[in-house]
Amino acid sequence: MNDTLIRLPEGASAVVEALGGRGEARRRLLDLGFTPGARVTCLFSAPSGDPRAYMVRGSVIALRREDAAQMTLRAEA
Repeated sequence: MNDTLIRLPEGASAVVEALGGRGEARRRLLDLGFTPGARVTCLFSAPSGDPRAYMVRGSVIALRREDAAQMTLRAEA
C-alpha cells in the first residue's frame, strides 16, 4: 500500500510505517500513538472533509490534512 494517511478510505485500516515532519508537530503525533507499527482506522470525515477522525491505539483522534500527510502507511499483514 505505502500511501499517506490522508488517502486511507473511511472504514479502512492500515499500519503506520513511518512518520515524517519535524519538531513539535512530529512529537505530538508520536505522543498521540501514531508510532511505526500502530494500526490506524479511518472512521469518518467532517462535512467539509477536514479534519478526519482516526482510531489509533483505542483512542479517536481528529487530524488535519497537513498532519495526516506526514504519515506513510502499509497494508495490514
